[in-house]
Amino acid sequence: MGDSTLTPEPSAPRVRTDLGRVLVTGGSGFVGTNLVTELLDRGHEVRSFDRAPSPLPEHPRLQAVVGDITNVDDVAGAVEGIDTVIHTAAVIDLMGGGSAPARERSFAVNVGGTEKLVHAAQAAGVKRFVYTASNSVVMGGQVISGGDETLPYTKRFNDLYTETKVIAEKFVLSQNGVDGLLTCSIRPSGIWGRGDQTMFRKLFESVIAGHVKVLVGKKDAKLDNSYVHNLIHGFILAGEHLVPGGTAPGQAYFINDGEPVNMFEFSRPVVEACGQRWPSFRVSGPMVRFVMTQWQRLHFRFGLPKPPLEPLAVERVYMDNYFSIAKAERDLGYKPLFTTEKAMADCLPYYTDMYAQMKAAGRAN
Repeated sequence: MGDSTLTPEPSAPRVRTDLGRVLVTGGSGFVGTNLVTELLDRGHEVRSFDRAPSPLPEHPRLQAVVGDITNVDDVAGAVEGIDTVIHTAAVIDLMGGGSAPARERSFAVNVGGTEKLVHAAQAAGVKRFVYTASNSVVMGGQVISGGDETLPYTKRFNDLYTETKVIAEKFVLSQNGVDGLLTCSIRPSGIWGRGDQTMFRKLFESVIAGHVKVLVGKKDAKLDNSYVHNLIHGFILAGEHLVPGGTAPGQAYFINDGEPVNMFEFSRPVVEACGQRWPSFRVSGPMVRFVMTQWQRLHFRFGLPKPPLEPLAVERVYMDNYFSIAKAERDLGYKPLFTTEKAMADCLPYYTDMYAQMKAAGRAN
C-alpha cells in the first residue's frame, strides 16, 4: 500500500488533541447528519457543507453551508477558519460499466472534489483532515477473513465507487504533513442505523418486488458492518489522534462493529419484524454473480432494467469479507460503542417504519 499506510511503530505516542472547529462535508446525508449532531452534543462548533440544505434544526454552534464540492470558491469558503475537516461527501455508484456522464460525475466529486478540499484546507491552515474511504479499496473479489491495513489496494474495479475511493485515499494520505495538514483515512464497511436510506432500503425494494426467494451462498460466509454511531466514534478518535509525531497521521483504519456476521442472518430479524417470511433455500454464489454480471452488461449495452443485485453486492454475501479493527484499537483506542444486538434493538422500529412506508407507497402507485 505504500509507505504512507504502513503500521506505525508500537512506540509511537498515542497523544490526543481537541478537534476545534469542525467542517463536515456531506453534512446533510445519513452519516453527516449523525456526525454533526454528535459533534454538537460534544460542544464543538460545526460547519456543515453539502449541496442540499441541512435537515437539522438551527443551533447556535452550527453553521449550515450549501455549496458544491467541485466548485473551488465554495470549497475555499467552507474550510475558512476550520481546524478539522471530516470528509464524508461522495457519489455512491456501485454499478460497473457506467455511462460516461456517471463516470464523469463520480470522478468529479469523489476524486476532484477531494483534491480541491485538501488543497483548500492546506491553503487555509487547517490542521487535521479525516477522509472517508471504504473497505472495498482492498477487496478485489478475494476471500478476506480478518484482513488488515497491510493488504494492497485492489486493481480490479467493478464499480465507480471503489475505483474513485482508491484514487482519492492514495491522494489524501500522500498529502499528510504537506503545508502543516495531517491526514488519515477511515475505511467503513456497510453503514447502517437510523437515517440509513441505502442498505435496508435496497433489501426492502427486493422483498416488496418479490425477488427475495432464495439465499445466496453458504451460511458461514461473513462480512462486517459499521453501525453509524460506531463509525462516528472512529471518525472523532481519528481526528483527535492527528497530532505531530502521533499514531494517526498518514494512516488508514478499518472501522466496523467488530462482529463479522452472515449478511442474511443479519438481515433476517429485520425482514421478519416486517412480517415477511425468510427464505431457507440456498443457491450458488458464483452462479448468481455470473448471472448478475451478464445482466449488468446487458443493462448498459441494450438498456435492460438494472439487475436486482450488483455483482459486487453478490460477492459480499457469499465470500468472507471482513476486516480486523486491531490497528484502530491500538492506535486510536477504538472499541465499538454499541454491539450489533443493542444497535439493532434501537434501529428496528426505524426500519420497520421504513418498510411500511415503502410498501404503502408501492400500493398507491
